[in-house]
Amino acid sequence: MRTSVGPKGLDKMIIQQDGKVLITNDGATVLKYLEAKHPAARMLRELSASQDVEAGDGTTSVVVIAASLLSGCTRLFKLGMHPMAISAGFQVAADEAQRHPHGHGQACLSGRH
Repeated sequence: MRTSVGPKGLDKMIIQQDGKVLITNDGATVLKYLEAKHPAARMLRELSASQDVEAGDGTTSVVVIAASLLSGCTRLFKLGMHPMAISAGFQVAADEAQRHPHGHGQACLSGRH
C-alpha cells in the first residue's frame, strides 16, 4: 500500500477471479480484492472500507498509518510489553491528539509544494 501513495505512487495490477485485469492505485480497491486470511489484514481491509464510506478519500493513508501502528505494537510485544499497556498508551495518545488538534504542523519554507 505504501508504494501507491504520493506523486510517485505506483499502480497495482490485480487479476480478478474471472481472469480480468484491473489496474489501480486506489487503496480501497486494492484491499477490496485482497484475500485476507490474517485477522490484522482483515481489520485493515475493514478500516479502508469504513474510511471510504465515511469520507470517500484517504483509504490508503489510514491503512498506512494503522499498519505503522501495528508494526510498532509488534516491536513492543517483542520487548515484553503487555498488550493492555500498549492499548492504554494508544488511548493516551488519542486523547492528547484530540485536545491539541492544531499547532503541531510546520510551515514549508522551501517554496516547493
